Amino acid sequence: MPMDRTTGELLGSATRHGGPRPAALALLGVTATGASLLLPATLGRALDLLLAGGGATPWVLCCAGLALLLTLLDAGETVLADTLDARTTAFLRHRALGHVLALGPRATVRFDAGDLVARVVGGAAQAGAAPGARAALPAALAGPVGAVAALALIDPWLAAVLLAGAPVLTLVLRSLARDTSSCVAAYLSAQGRIAAALTEAVGGARTIRAAGTAARDTARVLRPLPELSRAGRRMWRVQGRAAARATAVAPLLHLGVVAVAGLLLARHRVSPGDVLAASRYAVLATGVGVLVGQLSGLARSRAAAARLGEVLDGPAPSYGTRGLPADGPGRLELRGVTARRGDRAVLDGLDLVVPGGTALAVVGRSGAGKSLLAALAGRLTDPDAGEVLLDGVPLTALRRSELRTAIAQAFDRPALLGATIEDTVSLGRACPVRVREAARAARADDFVRRLPDGYATRCADAPHSGGEAQRLGLARAFAHGGRLLVLDDALSSLDTVTERQVTQAVFGRGTTATRLVVAHRASTAARADAVAWLDGGRVRAVGTHAQLWRTAAYRKVFAADTGDDTGLGSGRGTDAREDAREEGRAEARTQTRAHARPDARPDTRPDTRPEGGSGPVTRR
Repeated sequence: MPMDRTTGELLGSATRHGGPRPAALALLGVTATGASLLLPATLGRALDLLLAGGGATPWVLCCAGLALLLTLLDAGETVLADTLDARTTAFLRHRALGHVLALGPRATVRFDAGDLVARVVGGAAQAGAAPGARAALPAALAGPVGAVAALALIDPWLAAVLLAGAPVLTLVLRSLARDTSSCVAAYLSAQGRIAAALTEAVGGARTIRAAGTAARDTARVLRPLPELSRAGRRMWRVQGRAAARATAVAPLLHLGVVAVAGLLLARHRVSPGDVLAASRYAVLATGVGVLVGQLSGLARSRAAAARLGEVLDGPAPSYGTRGLPADGPGRLELRGVTARRGDRAVLDGLDLVVPGGTALAVVGRSGAGKSLLAALAGRLTDPDAGEVLLDGVPLTALRRSELRTAIAQAFDRPALLGATIEDTVSLGRACPVRVREAARAARADDFVRRLPDGYATRCADAPHSGGEAQRLGLARAFAHGGRLLVLDDALSSLDTVTERQVTQAVFGRGTTATRLVVAHRASTAARADAVAWLDGGRVRAVGTHAQLWRTAAYRKVFAADTGDDTGLGSGRGTDAREDAREEGRAEARTQTRAHARPDARPDTRPDTRPEGGSGPVTRR
């Protein structure tokens, strides 16, 4: 069966990872086949001696020894094949999972999460059987070939009768291999779509229950089921037809060999023992059931490996060998960055500089590319054009360890990894003292201490709201340290009081790291040293929140999210005066060193456009 380069390389790597096991399995199989070919001749010789009244005891004992050897070899083959399958499956899963995690967010652009899981788990298990199937193939081929050779030694006419049906059996096996590959690919594809829809439904179980659409969503998840059924039935029909054709031809060939052997016996050209041996060799030569099973298994494994290879086709990010300057302040720079999602350029030629130690808020309407910019800053993804630098060093040139040590990140929906709360905050990088300091800064220490086992509480047993999960994610970022802190909407689920306390830790004077904060609230933007306003894939302006607030279009960014056109954030009650003071202080920070491209400098001239108007801004 033809294979593309990726599939061939993947199966080759899996076979090499098996070490000597594939060769040992092939050797055991060939040895067992050799013993099977010796047994009919030994039985025939013992029969001739018994009929002649000679001493047949040694030959009978030899037959018993061969039968015992075949039993031991079969047991050895079973154990070795199972361990080889398990080892190669683990290797393929480890490689595929490592590649998916290395790709980061780009992995789910090409494949749904459920489809990825199906490929990495089920697909890897099927593909992992390929080295064992390939190792067993020589033995499966050696049986028929050796049986024909043995018949030729008994009498050439016996081999000629059997070879007359060989073209038919060859066509049957070739058709089986071709048709099995196509129907297995269709089966796995439908299975992947069901897994993707099921994962989506499980993730949205609350929404489905609240909307009362369980029946409709069940039908949606199972929509590919008829296609799965058709592919499965077709697969069984292909194998059934092959087996039926082989079964129809094999008895005729067997009968022909026995008939010719009887004629030769009548002419005294062969002995009764030779007839017995010829009958057994005819069974071995026409027993294509083993070959059918091996080829079917190999076809399924290759189809699964091809689907796994599609996951590995996407190039994983490469890392350089450089380090960061020891005294670098954490200066972040994006030069001509373009990032596409599909055919759309979400960020288009974006230039931005964030001086070291600066707290920069990134704001913009939904879809402006704020989260994508944060992902680029932390190298969770790479730009399609341009480059991102930290302290003058391109992120792509940094060592992996250097990059991940220098940048800490927090997200709107953090994944709480690790066995315990302490594990999920430290991720093996921070000591217990630092974990607790970070938790206090993120205002997570109080609710963690109220848990049954405190920081030793298992994550699975710890009840936590969306805001508490965000605080643990923030604590993890704080404990990580580094010279750049990237917060991608990591404050969105916090209540008003907690948000104020956490933003004091983020924007306070005690923090020396450079901070890039994706903000949706005006109050958060007001506390930053500067604000980068994204619009149309570029930085429209950079300045303090108070400076940008004079532009109506900027005010509408927050009005769209909060329904508040005051800049103080909606629903803040008694905190409004403090927000106003923060805004005033932000306006006074004229020494900010955040920069944008020359064509995106803050414009603080009066806006003469009518409130709520659209179109270009007219300046006086």
